[in-house]
Amino acid sequence: MKVVFLGNGEAFDERYPNHAHLVFSEKTVLMLDCGDSAVRQLWKYTKDHSLIDALYITHRHSDHLFGVPALLGRMLEEGRKKDLTIICTEQLKADIERLTEHAYFGINSYGFNINFLIAEDKGQINFNDFKLTFAKTGHTAYCLAIRIDDGKSIVSYSGDGPFDDDTERIYKDADILMHECYMYDVRINGHVAAVDVFEMAKRQNVKCLALAHFKRAFNDETRAKVKEAIPATGLKVILPQPLEEYNT
Repeated sequence: MKVVFLGNGEAFDERYPNHAHLVFSEKTVLMLDCGDSAVRQLWKYTKDHSLIDALYITHRHSDHLFGVPALLGRMLEEGRKKDLTIICTEQLKADIERLTEHAYFGINSYGFNINFLIAEDKGQINFNDFKLTFAKTGHTAYCLAIRIDDGKSIVSYSGDGPFDDDTERIYKDADILMHECYMYDVRINGHVAAVDVFEMAKRQNVKCLALAHFKRAFNDETRAKVKEAIPATGLKVILPQPLEEYNT
């Protein structure tokens, strides 16, 4: 699979777009999260309004969700006809329906079918050639991390939040794990410190760890500490830049 890192920033960082990614297999393109600045990154990457087959939303915070109306609106404007699948929880389905109605009141149809698939903690969904597995993180909002398996490689993504035994299971043996990292060694409620992600990645045999979502006020400081620590971890760790690509 191929991953395009659309954004690597937290909610309020003007320098880095919101944390979001594209995952490509031979048959499917899946977008992971859709904050207000992340959706603009999609259109920087491609002008193909039919590129993505599905969108997965991890949780109901604006930097992961509020780009959805703009995504659908542009697809409408560009004349998309291909179905779009949105994968999310029942609560997020209701949120998205309300959000899109509020954002573009009066639009009753986008000109293409929007199909919802409901994700649940410890549940699985098969979509095209993807086997998708979910597990709840310890974030302040209900957040489901995701494991994407196309039978050849494994891509995992945390959304936001600390891990537990269930979450670690969907990170196990991942060819790449995209994980939020708020601080280097300071533990803030609902988020993860780099030192803890390093230890978890070693336990779970993660082949490549991609860290992002650093706290805005300490972004440069945290990045510098992570870079300095990487050689001692024994892990392959990357700090992807927006629109950078990675092949598993």
